[in-house]
Amino acid sequence: MFQAYFPILFLFTLALIVALAMLGLAYFIGPKRKTPEKQSTYECGSNPIGDARIRVPVKFYLVAILFVIFDIEIAFLYPWAINFKRLGLFGLIEMGIFILILLVGYFYIIKNGGLEWD
Repeated sequence: MFQAYFPILFLFTLALIVALAMLGLAYFIGPKRKTPEKQSTYECGSNPIGDARIRVPVKFYLVAILFVIFDIEIAFLYPWAINFKRLGLFGLIEMGIFILILLVGYFYIIKNGGLEWD
């Protein structure tokens, strides 16, 4: 029974051995010269200025969460579009209800000012 899974186990074991060997060789053979430039904080090509713990408005997180929620829900349209002919009228009505629920939520967010910046 487990004979079918032996090649997969062998591949994972081999990958683990190679990865550990590379890490070990890099640790033991690699140069260890610490300079102030290597020890300094680096972010996207610009030198850090000020404190990293700045206050971010809650509005930013609200808009980000709303974007993720609506983006993931819209991703459900792709499988529906692929199977459109097979689903027929029932699938069209179900997707219409789904989009209607999305629009109700979207207009609710707009009405309550969830996407407005002060």
